[in-house]
Amino acid sequence: MKYLPKYLMAFFAICLIYSCGSDGATASKPKSENKATPKTVKIPAFVTDSAFAYIEKQLSFGPRVPGTETHAACKDWLVTKFKSFGAEVIEQDFEASFYTGTKAASTNIIAQFNPKMSKRIILAAHWDTRMFGDKDEDPNMRDKPIPGADDGGSGVGVLLEIGRLLQENPIDMGIDIILFDAEDQGKSGDGPATYWCLGSQYWSKNKHKSSYQAQYGILLDMVGAKKPTFGQDEYSLQYAGPQVKKLWTLAQRMGYSDMFVNQKTSGLVDDHVFVNTIAKIPMLDIINRSTNTESSFQKCWHTHCDDISVIDKRTLKVVGQVVTAAIYKESIGTF
Repeated sequence: MKYLPKYLMAFFAICLIYSCGSDGATASKPKSENKATPKTVKIPAFVTDSAFAYIEKQLSFGPRVPGTETHAACKDWLVTKFKSFGAEVIEQDFEASFYTGTKAASTNIIAQFNPKMSKRIILAAHWDTRMFGDKDEDPNMRDKPIPGADDGGSGVGVLLEIGRLLQENPIDMGIDIILFDAEDQGKSGDGPATYWCLGSQYWSKNKHKSSYQAQYGILLDMVGAKKPTFGQDEYSLQYAGPQVKKLWTLAQRMGYSDMFVNQKTSGLVDDHVFVNTIAKIPMLDIINRSTNTESSFQKCWHTHCDDISVIDKRTLKVVGQVVTAAIYKESIGTF
C-alpha cells in the first residue's frame, strides 16, 4: 500500500477524536439532513395522436397563405385553441410586403403561459404556408399554393399539443408559444435573406412587450417527416451554442440519436436568425436538413405532395417529447 495523502491522515485523526459519527453530542448530522434533496419534476407524456390531429385540422382550412380567407379562418381557430388551453393570447397584426410587390394582412400569434413570471422560454414555429409550389415536378402546379403539412403544419401541431400539456401539467416558468406568420413567402435561390421570415422580423423589432426578454428560444420547422435528420446549423451554434449542446445531448440520452445528430450544417435563413440578431434572444432551430444544400430538405418541400401523407407519428413523438422534457427540466434548473 502506498502512502496516504496528508489530508486523508488528518481526516482519520479527526474521526478517532470524535468517534466519527457516534451518538455523542459532537456527532455530525445524518447525511440525509446535510444534503439537499435533488429537485425532480414529472415530465408529461407527449400525445402523438393529438399533435397529428392538430395538423389535420390546419390542412382542413386549405393553404394558409397570408391575406386569404383560409388563412384568416385558421388564425381564428389557432387563437381559440390556445385560449382553450388557458393561455393569454396576443394577436400581433402587421402588413407583410412580399418580394413580388404584393402586400397582405398577417398576424403573429403569441400564446403566453404564466405571463407574470420573469423566467421565460420561447417555443416557436411558422404557421403560414407557401403561396406557390415552386419545387413541384409538375410545371402546371408551380404557381399554386401548397398544403404545408410538414412545412408549417408540423411545428404548429407539436406546439399546440405542448400547449395542452402545459394546461394539464402546470409548469413553474413562463412559456411563450409564438407562431410567426409570413415566413415562407421568399424568393428561392435569389434575393436577400430579408425576403423571408417577415413575421419574425416584425416581432423582433416590435416585441409584444417593449421590455420583453426570454432566456432562449426553440424553433421548430419541418419536424414531421419520416426518418428526419436534425443537424446543428451554423446560426444555432453561433448564437445558442450551449442550448444546442444541451438539447441534442438530452435527445440522445433519451434514445433519439438516429434523429438528433452531431452534424454541423451551414447557416440557414429561418426565423431564428432574426430573433438572434434583432431581438438578441438566443434561439436554436430544430429542422429536418441533413446536408448543406436545399435538396437536403424532405422530398416534398415546397411541392404539393407536402400533405398529411408525409407526416410520421414517430417523428412527431420524438420532437414533442424532447422539447417537452427540455422545458420541464429547465423549470427546475436541471436542463
